[in-house]
Amino acid sequence: MASEIKVDTIVNAGGDNDTGIDLATNDNIKFNIAGSQKAIIESNGRLGIGTSSPSVPLHVVSSTTQTNDSTPALTVETQGHAQIRLNGDGNEFAIMALDSSVAGDHFIIYDKNNSAERVRLTSTGDLLIGKTSTSSTVSGIHIGTEKLTATRSGGPCGAFVRTGSDGSVVDIQNDSSTVGSISVSGSSTAYNTSSDYRLKENVVTDWDATSRLKQLKPSRFNFIADADTTVDGFLAHEAQSVVPEAVVGEKDAVDKEGNIQPQGIDQSKLVPLLTKALQEAMARIETLEAKVTALESK
Repeated sequence: MASEIKVDTIVNAGGDNDTGIDLATNDNIKFNIAGSQKAIIESNGRLGIGTSSPSVPLHVVSSTTQTNDSTPALTVETQGHAQIRLNGDGNEFAIMALDSSVAGDHFIIYDKNNSAERVRLTSTGDLLIGKTSTSSTVSGIHIGTEKLTATRSGGPCGAFVRTGSDGSVVDIQNDSSTVGSISVSGSSTAYNTSSDYRLKENVVTDWDATSRLKQLKPSRFNFIADADTTVDGFLAHEAQSVVPEAVVGEKDAVDKEGNIQPQGIDQSKLVPLLTKALQEAMARIETLEAKVTALESK
């Protein structure tokens, strides 16, 4: 006949009665150290570390206030890649920290079902979504420390959506001050720049727009990258001497690698000059018409 030995508690063989494994309570297994419970395996299979009542299969609670990366609640460390796999109803993803000797210090989320990397965070702080390269020619989203780049072949790269009311979908700020916005209504989009009178001083309404307008040199040309399309416009550096507020960049500027840093022009900033010049022309026309009428009445 087989014999059976039953125990409620396994204690330290050295006689430390407050450190051991408690098997006696509600079919749970408790791990005690120095009279304090440190972990528990419940009868439902849940493992709790730092908690006496785990609510998920693995529940880890740290008693230390987390202030930086030096006191984590859980560390997974392996040789090469550190990897945690998540599988829900056949949809399997892996969260991986890649060893620098293997792949260059990246944190990635990998879609095991489709054998595709979905998200990458690099050691330099670049977040890549749907791509593995920071190149702007590769489709996907790149959130860098200085800018966001979205690239897509054959479709929109993004959408700004406002629901429930008309108003701004994008606010543009310089430091903490809003200097522009993009707003929408039920059927239109408006591109706005700050123009509130309370932001201005030295307002002058009597100035010679016609002579300035004559200095502009409208041209017809094609861009080198689009040889088959002829457009109307201005050479930025020529317009800059007449309407400097409409032009950004410097003539012939290059970066440290010698690549062109092109100037740009906001042609909407020519509207005030055109409006004033048209008003001056209309005033002269009205004066001439009055003279003609006077001559015809004699």
